[in-house]
Parts: sequence; structure tokens; C-alpha cells
Amino acid sequence: MIRAGRVGVNGTAQRDPETRVTPGRDRIEVDGGGLPGTPKAYWMLNKPRGVLTTTSDEKGRQTVYAYLPKDIPWLAPVGRLDKASEGLLLLTNDSEWAAQVTSPAHHIHKTYHVQINRIADPGLIQHLRSGVQAEDREWLCAKSVEVLRQGEKNSWLTIVLEEGKNRQIRRMLQALGVEVLRLVRVAIGELWLGDLAKGESRQLTLEEKRAVSSERAPSEGFAP
Repeated sequence: MIRAGRVGVNGTAQRDPETRVTPGRDRIEVDGGGLPGTPKAYWMLNKPRGVLTTTSDEKGRQTVYAYLPKDIPWLAPVGRLDKASEGLLLLTNDSEWAAQVTSPAHHIHKTYHVQINRIADPGLIQHLRSGVQAEDREWLCAKSVEVLRQGEKNSWLTIVLEEGKNRQIRRMLQALGVEVLRLVRVAIGELWLGDLAKGESRQLTLEEKRAVSSERAPSEGFAP
């Protein structure tokens, strides 16, 4: 359609598909008419371990898009979960809302359940709460850390971050000589993963959308 001259930008036909435009500023038309607006969509996915949070992969590895319905608008991940991590991932085509959720200025906390390869003693918990220096010398700390449950050889921790930095939990524990066995994000703000099955996705309700942005909504109904 573009090469055929059917697409115009600001009243001028553009035959180059790589012409850059700015949404909201440039007027795009097809056959002289405006484009229909794409409805805003807000989804949550229980990301499985081993799946990439990216649109495509040059090595052909599976991405989160394999777990989304085919008949919904294109969505972008809100933040990231690394390949080895799992749990709650948000996706949307609303860039302003995504910016609210990820901006450190809004202090939207994220809650993780983390399995480690040792028994969590009070010293370890205190180090994570007060902060540790990662290998790159960046100072990292958690908003809160609690023991979720203990086994004979390992522990599950509940770790809450207020400003999640790249691989922050793994880097903190690595600096303390602790191996992460599993890392599951279970909540973003007041939105909990709940009983959404691994690999399943669903659309957010209006109340859930508000619960993870600067908009205010009651938190009832979002406990795990």
C-alpha cells in the first residue's frame, strides 16, 4: 500500500516504508482517509521459565508472544523478566501507562518469591534489607525481605523491590554467595498473579489497570 502511493503523511504521499513518523503529531491517511484508532489493551501473562521477553529472537528461541492470543492488538512488554525468571508480566499498547508503571518516580513496588540454595539466616535477611554492593560496585537493597518457608536445604523468600534494577535480586544474592534456584514475580503494585496458570494470559480489568499505575483504586480483590 505504501509503495503504491496509497499512504499519505501530513497530506503528502509517501512511498518509502521506512519513513519515520511521530504518533500524535503526524497525520497518517490511507486512500485519503484517516486511520481507525487502535483500542488500548492491557494484559497480564504468567511467563514460564526459559521464555524470552522480546518480540523475536535471532536464534529462534521461544518468546512471550507464543503465549498470547493471535487476535489481539500488538502489545509491548512493560518492563522485563529475564529468561530464567518467571511469573507476572504486563503487556500493553498504551505507552503512557507503561511509562507510569516502570518509572522509578512512581515507586510501584514489585513482589517476588525467590528460592535460594541455603537456609536463610537472620544475617542474610539483614544484608538484603540494608543493602549489598554488587560485583559492578552498584549499591542494591530491597524494600522488604521475609522468609516465606524453609526446607531442609533451601529457603523461599518474599522480596519486595521499589526500584527494580537490571537482574537486581540475582545480583544481590550473588554478591552474598547465594544461588537463586527459582525467581517468580508474583505482584506488581496491588496486582497479584493469583491463580493464573503458567503460560496463560488474560486481559486486565479497569480496577486492575488502575492498581498498577499512579491512578488510585481500592486494593481489595488483588490478594494472592
